[in-house]
Amino acid sequence: MKAVFLDRDGVINRDSPDYIKSWEEFEFLPSSRQAIALLCNVGLDVFVVTNQSVINRGMVSVKTLEDMHRRMASGIEEAGGCIKEIFYCPHRPEEACNCRKPAPGLILQAMAKHGIMPSDAVMVGDSLKDMEAANRASLARAVLVRTGNGLKAQHQYAELGIKVDFVANDLLEAAHFICGKGRQG
Repeated sequence: MKAVFLDRDGVINRDSPDYIKSWEEFEFLPSSRQAIALLCNVGLDVFVVTNQSVINRGMVSVKTLEDMHRRMASGIEEAGGCIKEIFYCPHRPEEACNCRKPAPGLILQAMAKHGIMPSDAVMVGDSLKDMEAANRASLARAVLVRTGNGLKAQHQYAELGIKVDFVANDLLEAAHFICGKGRQG
């Protein structure tokens, strides 16, 4: 593997049915920063690919979202990790864009920009949308985490024919799997 694509809400930070609209609402999940540091320390490039319809819903400005992302990246750097780049989709579901997961647009955009082959990449997410985007981008692996919406998705992916290579309790267990260090928890 050369690249890891991470969903944001429910993977790196706690998700909310009311959306994350400010830095004050943003809360790192336990060990998520440690997990990203582990991935970076073995030489993997880490990207965030996230649906952020709060923009086009008029709930958050682009400036506020980008400030949250800057602070998130800074918090990850403090823990020894690095986010190579953050790609986000601002569209609402009904806008039918090609970048909102489960469409693979964000992943494809990142791969094209950074010269990444699908066979060299893995997606870690907490939803069926994340797993479907990974499948549609032909990534080598798709890892579902049980945090966020993952418990619900865990019981649905097989019956829907969505390929998942590993189900992890959290991002740290997913990172250990990706790095070939086996299961942690």
